[in-house]
Amino acid sequence: MHIGKIKKLVRDRGFGFIDDTDGREVFFHRSSLVGVAFDSLVGEESVSFEVEKSAKGPRAINVNLVTNPE
Repeated sequence: MHIGKIKKLVRDRGFGFIDDTDGREVFFHRSSLVGVAFDSLVGEESVSFEVEKSAKGPRAINVNLVTNPE
């Protein structure tokens, strides 16, 4: 499980990017969110997520908000 912060949201296309704590930027799609609506995100939220490989690079899946990031 990885921890990071939402860096950028592209609302009209339904995706965004997460800054992982290891320094890389990870793509996520709105369909990867668990328990939160994409439209409710404002950016800079702390999230936990898993990473899978895709043809275009790492992709976050099972993205959850973290209430008390450590």
